Amino acid sequence: MRPGLWQILIVVLIIAVIFGAKKIPEIARAIGRSSGEFKKGLREGNEAAAASAEDIRKNLLDGEKDESKKA
Repeated sequence: MRPGLWQILIVVLIIAVIFGAKKIPEIARAIGRSSGEFKKGLREGNEAAAASAEDIRKNLLDGEKDESKKA
């Protein structure tokens, strides 16, 4: 369910009353930065997980090669 235009306007009006019109751009910038940092953290975490998975895969394949040489 998506919010309608009136619902968005009411929320913006309430935020303007609570924080003041001058604070809204600062809040929006802070939310944007936080979102960017969150996405960056997710991307770095995914890259680290992929690298770890690749290391594990290589170690398993190396272990299988060593066992086949012994046999």
